[in-house]
Amino acid sequence: MTKAEVGNVIRFKGGLQGIVEKVNENSVIVDLTIMENFRELQIEEKTVVNHKNYTIIQPSINA
Repeated sequence: MTKAEVGNVIRFKGGLQGIVEKVNENSVIVDLTIMENFRELQIEEKTVVNHKNYTIIQPSINA
């Protein structure tokens, strides 16, 4: 399994997408505000996602 890096865009849990802000041992902290429908979903700006539960869909811009 490939772990995400800071700046990667990941997809998880029913199609939610976000930018990885921090990588922890077992999870990543993700900023969800990049989604076009973020305000409509009425969800928190950030969330924690276990490494087992996401797919990297875009590499870091800084890579």
